[in-house]
Amino acid sequence: MNKKNALLTSMVALSFAAIGAYFGHRETEPPAADTSAVDKLLSQTMNDATGKPQSLSQWKNKALVVNFWATWCAPCVEEMPELSSLQAEVAPRIQVIGIGIDSPSNIAEYAEKYKIRYPLYVGGMESTMLARQLGNHAGGLPFTVVIGRNGKLQKTYLGRLKMNKLRQDLAEL
Repeated sequence: MNKKNALLTSMVALSFAAIGAYFGHRETEPPAADTSAVDKLLSQTMNDATGKPQSLSQWKNKALVVNFWATWCAPCVEEMPELSSLQAEVAPRIQVIGIGIDSPSNIAEYAEKYKIRYPLYVGGMESTMLARQLGNHAGGLPFTVVIGRNGKLQKTYLGRLKMNKLRQDLAEL
């Protein structure tokens, strides 16, 4: 990576880290009944961690936990093993997916090294707009949304997940 790209990546990482730290463990109510953002998310095709294109429409009509993350985001990395455990608990009723705002090589390396048990997709910087449309107006990471089987946004979380609260919210689906 050349110096210009390294500097840009570092600046973006620091910005997300600062925003995430500022907003902390903020939980918000989803935007009022706007399913267009969910529809846009599920209309995407993204490469998985192995580089194979995958249509996110495969998750329509399924309850989802969608986690936007990056390998350079410490709170993201901390919660991913917990999300793997959660996936084992809630499958097949609920599906966890991760959308990496990172490079394909970083996501692939992370997935392999830590044996993440749920699908990881390479969203890149373009997926920050998807996260914004889903309610991440601060632009921080990690950012997680819960989507019901009906395709409606149920809950959003900005910052490190409180897993007990997430489990409680999922039980109410």
